[in-house]
Amino acid sequence: MPDHDMAVITTPLREQLILTNGMTLHVVQAGPETGPLVILLHGFPEFWYGWRHQIDALAAAGLRVWIPDQRGYNLSEKPQGVAAYQLATLGQDVLGLIDAAGERQAAIVGHDWGAMVAWWLGMTAPERVSRLAILNVPHPIVFERTLRHDFSQLRRSWYVYAFQIPRLPERRIARDNWSLGIRSLKATGLPTTFTEDDFTHYRAAWAQPGAMTAMINWYRAIARHRPHYPPSTRVTVPTLLIWGTLDIALASTMARPSIEQCDQGRLVLFDDASHWVQHDKAEAVNALLIDHLSRKDT
Repeated sequence: MPDHDMAVITTPLREQLILTNGMTLHVVQAGPETGPLVILLHGFPEFWYGWRHQIDALAAAGLRVWIPDQRGYNLSEKPQGVAAYQLATLGQDVLGLIDAAGERQAAIVGHDWGAMVAWWLGMTAPERVSRLAILNVPHPIVFERTLRHDFSQLRRSWYVYAFQIPRLPERRIARDNWSLGIRSLKATGLPTTFTEDDFTHYRAAWAQPGAMTAMINWYRAIARHRPHYPPSTRVTVPTLLIWGTLDIALASTMARPSIEQCDQGRLVLFDDASHWVQHDKAEAVNALLIDHLSRKDT
């Protein structure tokens, strides 16, 4: 349940358990219910709280903000088996949320794995996506191509391969009060990216029964069930790509080729931000998102 005492968020929060694609997702909502719908998709190992620095600004700008715990995370349903976490299925979850909101379209904002889902929707369901904003994740085709030809990116992605081992990664992460998970967040961010209070919230989400296995199953599914991409993988909806170049997991050299996959794309780089750009540069990211999401042009 959302903690309304979270000091970083001042906007009143609403929450619902919403049935979508045969799956119940926990969705935190903010902003006017009559505003343009924006769905924020978190990545690994966060949950809805990963957008804590954006909620107030987007809601104040008049946007109807929906933030799901994606399937397998925190308070959302956690189906068993790797196959339940295929990219196309994750995309259908989000389309079902748009339907549940009573809308034909939504703006989709994604970070990390949420950005992979956002890219997928931009490629496969452009008629349902009004605008797209991607944070620190390359276009999937660019990422696949880079992994084939760039050993340095392959080395950066070592953890993806480690996660393919059954059961062991989640057990290791959970040891000593999730010490490895916390160390990983600290190692991939700046000294100011996360607070001790943030870590308390993350630990509580990771400790939900079955959550860590479900979260890691996203990585297992992408390796075992390669997505069936559409004939054209270009993105036709207006797209904003934001990238913190201090990302130690995903090289910023993939940013420019990714935005070149978009018919209407804009790239903004932050040389002093990490993979967690929405935390490191919250005010600047919020301004970019509000400008992008509020535009009426196509």
